[in-house]
Amino acid sequence: MRDGLAVDKWMLLAVTGLLALGMTMVLSTSYLYSQERYADGTFFFRKQLLAMGAGVVALIACSLVPTALYRRFAYPLLAVSFIILILVLVPGIGVNRGGARRWIMLAGFAFQPSELAKVAIVFYLAHSMAKKEATIRTFSIGVLPHLLVGGAFAGVLLLEPDFGTALILTMLLYLMLFVGGARIHHLLATGLMALPVLVYVMTQAEYRLRRLMTFLDPWSDASGSGFHVIQSLIAFGSGQVWGRGLGESRQKLFYLPEAHTDFVYSVIGEELGLLGAWTVLALFGIIIMRGLRLTTKIEEPFDQYLAFGLTVLLGLQALIHMGVVMGLMPTKGLVLPFISYGGSAMVMNLVATGILLSLSRRRL
Repeated sequence: MRDGLAVDKWMLLAVTGLLALGMTMVLSTSYLYSQERYADGTFFFRKQLLAMGAGVVALIACSLVPTALYRRFAYPLLAVSFIILILVLVPGIGVNRGGARRWIMLAGFAFQPSELAKVAIVFYLAHSMAKKEATIRTFSIGVLPHLLVGGAFAGVLLLEPDFGTALILTMLLYLMLFVGGARIHHLLATGLMALPVLVYVMTQAEYRLRRLMTFLDPWSDASGSGFHVIQSLIAFGSGQVWGRGLGESRQKLFYLPEAHTDFVYSVIGEELGLLGAWTVLALFGIIIMRGLRLTTKIEEPFDQYLAFGLTVLLGLQALIHMGVVMGLMPTKGLVLPFISYGGSAMVMNLVATGILLSLSRRRL
């Protein structure tokens, strides 16, 4: 019993706080939308509650699994996630929503394989880098294979298209290689070589180019491509310090697109004010700091890379979401972990947390 409870309680409390706030905000942001679309104001809330229940069960299970077993899952998980990502692109299997093919229907629920791919990449990198610690500074052995695997995943994601997840995986890959001891000039050189590809991807699609121009000056097209960013900024400004009050957001009334997913942090800023926005930021700060501290306490290379990768994965998603809705980054469709509506993201983020808690047992 003592071993089962000997996990990082600060991280667990922070995640619990985010889950409680997240369920509250899903109900607040989706009630009118789901009432209009499904004639049931709690439609999204109930689905999210089921996802959270499944995720909590997965968290408990992952926190009890001995960390020595995780390494065995690295390559099988990578292969399965890549196959499922390809299946998403097959007509009749993948579900097309809003011009993007990112989901597969399973038993009436939409599953997003890219959420599994994020965790699979972390497992693969942790295993491979731990195995190649002595040769990580050699480009052909320590860097190139990881770049090829990461590039293959990013390429499939761009076909969906899912530029946001591809960007997160690329950032995660380079950060883990840097921490693992890869030569900086190897990383800089490959990054510069990939820069023309990044520019092409960002500009070849008209909607991405509009998003980039909107980021530079939202008010240049205030009623068009800049509308959503401006409405998000209005939400934060309207909330001031204490907020309008829970459920009192005006911007969620069809001014913000997908207020329960992509712009949920904007509604938090409006309804709960600066205090609420800072609280969310502080809770994620606790998770990131405890995860990084855990990384320094671990001696086993695989466990160390796994802890670092999962911490960075959760942190990157949160910071990019917040940066986008505050106009600090070009608009991307990324959810806020533990808070935004999305069953696949909820379950996989709780799986990542469960693994971190398992790694933290008796180490903090």
